[in-house]
Amino acid sequence: MSIPWALELFHRTVATVPAYRTFLARQGVEPNTIVDGNAFRRLPLLTKAEYVRAFPLDQICRDGRLTTCDLIAVSSGSSGSPTFWPRSETDQVAVAAAFERIFRGSFQADRRTTLAVVCFPLGTWVGGLYTVDCCRDIARTAGYPMTTVAVGNNLDEVLRVVPALAGHFDQVVLLGYPPFVRSVLDTGIVRGLDWSQYSTKLVLGGELFSEDWRDLMVARTGAASPCFDTASLYGSADAGLLGIETPLTVAIRRFLAARPAIATEFFGEGRIPSLVQYDPAERFVEREDDGTLTVTADTGIPLIRYHIADEGGLTSYTDMMAFCAEHGFDPLDALRNDPGFTDESATLTLPFLHVFGRSLFTVSYFGANIYPETVASGLEDPEIASRLTGAFFVETVEDENRERQLVITVELAAGVTANAALTSRIAMSVLARLTKQNSEFVNYVPANRRLPTVSLRAAGDPLFTSRGVKLRYVPPKEGQEARRD
Repeated sequence: MSIPWALELFHRTVATVPAYRTFLARQGVEPNTIVDGNAFRRLPLLTKAEYVRAFPLDQICRDGRLTTCDLIAVSSGSSGSPTFWPRSETDQVAVAAAFERIFRGSFQADRRTTLAVVCFPLGTWVGGLYTVDCCRDIARTAGYPMTTVAVGNNLDEVLRVVPALAGHFDQVVLLGYPPFVRSVLDTGIVRGLDWSQYSTKLVLGGELFSEDWRDLMVARTGAASPCFDTASLYGSADAGLLGIETPLTVAIRRFLAARPAIATEFFGEGRIPSLVQYDPAERFVEREDDGTLTVTADTGIPLIRYHIADEGGLTSYTDMMAFCAEHGFDPLDALRNDPGFTDESATLTLPFLHVFGRSLFTVSYFGANIYPETVASGLEDPEIASRLTGAFFVETVEDENRERQLVITVELAAGVTANAALTSRIAMSVLARLTKQNSEFVNYVPANRRLPTVSLRAAGDPLFTSRGVKLRYVPPKEGQEARRD
């Protein structure tokens, strides 16, 4: 279904994008031989390092001109060196259509007056301004009675704006990274806000969260339905918005989360990934042999088999419904009995995409990518380096209050004993490097949540055994042996 569309984009990209022609020539690919799906799937993968950063910015745009795009978003990596992502109106049309599916199918915003409060960081980063533009597009092109306020990730400003404006609307939708949205809800409650009086809905993006966490947020907002009052976005700075949670995906994910054995059968492991639906007419997604995903998309920088480095998988609508039926679950029937159900359009017959998160050991925290290289540089401080082996794991975990914490587990050098002073010094050193090298970290993560929690392990701890050539920077999955390769 999607291959003809992807093939057409491939040949159009060859004809109009100078860098892609050069890239194919270097790989020994003759474009005229790419005539069917099998040939397309053999095309070399594009990556940020070998394509986006390997050519001048204008050469990866159409006609070799940056001016074919009207907006540039910026993301920063471990070194703090920015990556520029040109955007065009074509990008926004596709993404706005996905946003509209959420606002119509989940929140019935076509018939309810809606205040959209954008809490993603504003500035050059991808999330904020892009979300603002998409929300305004929905009001302008679809005619929804919807008004957008661009507050950004300023907690006090959100809590000043919402009570002042919410009374003019049937519902309020908060859009932001999960940890920040939680801070908004919790702080609002402490300050006397009753979120239920605003009929508060949530659009979340940038981080994986559990169904237990969703239940906590629904309890805070007083919402009637987790399936219809919350939705999550799956996207990236490079490929844009790839998929959305729908009431159907939430119902299925909640069913699986409550049944670990069935979830393991479906996902191949016990952890619960995000589960979204995507439009194959806008994004052609493939799963590589190593379990990571590639995407083909007609974005500001046309992407052909771009490796987004996320681990996940694809399931057709028919296969998903059949799997649910085999295990005695009818998600459509469950939705029809949900108090939030009012419209059959809420159950889209689009394919499903599940995503475990970034590969290559990158961790997302408040929507900011935490790269192992940055953490490693913090451990190289001369005052502490001699007391460490250099091995570490970085992760985000939920504490007993369901709050996300950035946790770094470090291996001590032989003969070194853990103590509070060393733990504190490591935490401060890593924080200093994150603050200096990662602009996303500074702009996304609230100041009071930036200091990592450091856990020290003795040399030779089993968590760090079976060392190979390459360091591994995330903890091994449950039941697996830790490895560095």
